Amino acid sequence: MAPRGSGPRSTRRPSGWSVRSGPGVPMGRAFTWLSFRRSADPACHSPSYLDKTPPIGAASGGPGRPPRIRQNRRVPIHPITDPDDDRIADYRALTDVELRTRWEPPHGLFIAEGELVLRRALRAGYPARSYLVDAKRVDQLADLDTGDTPVYAATQDVLQRATGFHVHRGVLASFRRKPLPAAAEVLAAARRVVVLEDVNNHTNLGAIFRAVAALGVDAVLLSPTCADPLYRRSVRVSMGEVFAIPYAKLEPWPDALGDVRAAGFTVLAMTPAPDAVPIQRLDAAQRARAALLMGAEGAGLTRAAMDGSDVRVVIPMRRGVDSLNVAAATAVACWELGRDDPA
Repeated sequence: MAPRGSGPRSTRRPSGWSVRSGPGVPMGRAFTWLSFRRSADPACHSPSYLDKTPPIGAASGGPGRPPRIRQNRRVPIHPITDPDDDRIADYRALTDVELRTRWEPPHGLFIAEGELVLRRALRAGYPARSYLVDAKRVDQLADLDTGDTPVYAATQDVLQRATGFHVHRGVLASFRRKPLPAAAEVLAAARRVVVLEDVNNHTNLGAIFRAVAALGVDAVLLSPTCADPLYRRSVRVSMGEVFAIPYAKLEPWPDALGDVRAAGFTVLAMTPAPDAVPIQRLDAAQRARAALLMGAEGAGLTRAAMDGSDVRVVIPMRRGVDSLNVAAATAVACWELGRDDPA
């Protein structure tokens, strides 16, 4: 007997997932029902498995036919055909940095781009407001318990006109922000922190959070003029690690550096100044509870911030290079401070 699903009209897929249309539910109206049945095989739930699942349209029934899904829960997919549809207002003009940075924090939301980032936000406990996906890639959300959160689907043309860019990752989500902890709370739970002054480039900020997560630093403290860590580009560059690292605003600035020292940290001001201590020469006491103070790209730390530090430190340079990008310098310094940590 031929294996199930091997007939000429079907597309074979690993065991555990099957597709068929929901009974009595017409397609193309207010929403489309998608349902999913999970396999007992853990391999079917992994990201690598999901990457191999056939796109919508490749399921049994032929190209362009509605996906046929068998499941024991139902996920409503709401088609969007108008880029000005108010239901996707959260996603408008995502490339307008000034507009988004002024609008998102006061409204208590942020946008996650890409399936990996979306899943990390969910694991970190951020409540989803909505999902917006390429209509050809709705299967990427197949295993998510979306609950009552609306899932909107649109063509790439509609997505691009709504957001302002080609959504090549195919998945966006709008999340509710969580209240920020107080700086004192973050410091109390940390052994090593990074403190940022005026770092207002979202790419650098995201890269710093990723380095902090990878290299054993416990938290990030931000001066009031730093960029928003939950801005879409920061989140994307961090690969969602911004959700894993506690952070807080450090105010008033720079006087609150005194609170960092009072909490038992040694504030290490990173500077290319020739009289700074090479970072590899710090003693064990200076490394034990270090607060690495980093300044903005180009300008570096202000004089007031430098005056609030305990030790000025430098990464020694060669071949006449005077400094590194702030994200690269943060990564090098975090590695050096933690190089003797237990594996």
